Amino acid sequence: MTASTSWPVLAQAHEALLAAVSGVAPGDWDRHTPCSEWNAAQVLQHAAGDQLGYAAFLGEGTGPDEDPFAPSGKLGGEPVAVAEAAVRTAATAWSRVPEDAVDVTVPLPPNKMPAALGAHVCALDAAVHAWDIAVATGQSSPLTAELAAELLDAARQFVEPLRAFAFAPVVPAAPDDDAIAELLKYLGRNPDWTA
Repeated sequence: MTASTSWPVLAQAHEALLAAVSGVAPGDWDRHTPCSEWNAAQVLQHAAGDQLGYAAFLGEGTGPDEDPFAPSGKLGGEPVAVAEAAVRTAATAWSRVPEDAVDVTVPLPPNKMPAALGAHVCALDAAVHAWDIAVATGQSSPLTAELAAELLDAARQFVEPLRAFAFAPVVPAAPDDDAIAELLKYLGRNPDWTA
């Protein structure tokens, strides 16, 4: 399904996104999501567009057809095929990035990151939107505690300057939060959200 990559975190996040998309019933793409202004189709379009955007910044493909931050919800193909094409393109792009690269071009400010952080940021986008789609359509969370903990460490390195633009305010933590809840809350999501 996905291209080979030397970035295990990215492969895990892509598998989470593909699993979530594959689990959506045909009539459920218009369901509300934790991204309050978008339905499930729009979240998929955004997530796929972001993966294509990362790939294009790395020299693979031409990027998304539409603005990922203003998704129409018109996928232009079967949802699984849309997701597969996007993650395959991103994985192919990242497979050519050396692990020790210092200045990798990415679509988010400051537009240059060390390779490991950039790959984690790309993975974070796929994994968290996999969660959005899954919970919106009655599926269990595709996030594992290990993946969430790894992504949280990356998120803490880049989210704050983008908080007002791309991320909601932090949801207060609770003493019994696990790594998944901690990640979701840091990104402004309620882990107990239901459709």
